[in-house]
Amino acid sequence: MTLEQRLKSLLDPLGAEAKRMFGGICFMIQGNMAIGTLKDGLLVRVGKEGHAASLKRPGATVFDLTGRVSEGFIVVDGKAVASEAALKEWADLGVAYAKSLPPKAAKPSKKPAKKQR
Repeated sequence: MTLEQRLKSLLDPLGAEAKRMFGGICFMIQGNMAIGTLKDGLLVRVGKEGHAASLKRPGATVFDLTGRVSEGFIVVDGKAVASEAALKEWADLGVAYAKSLPPKAAKPSKKPAKKQR
């Protein structure tokens, strides 16, 4: 199974919505990003309060997409989540943070409405 499939099996029962972001697939809880795939690893949203503690975990590094560290987001090496237990721990962290945020309203589609004939 791919990392995306493994995450999907963990998060589908929670009602997570998959969305393409950062070149991978991110899973949204109540409209807030929780966790996703990033290259061959994970991108986990842990919040600013959980940032320093999360960096001490095996395989964790800062998320630096634009030359600036995005505090509150952690990149996890794919090898560090080879076991289901390790993947679940990271998923639980991301889900807990996403659930701590107020739900976001669904954004309207940017696609133009189809003309009715």
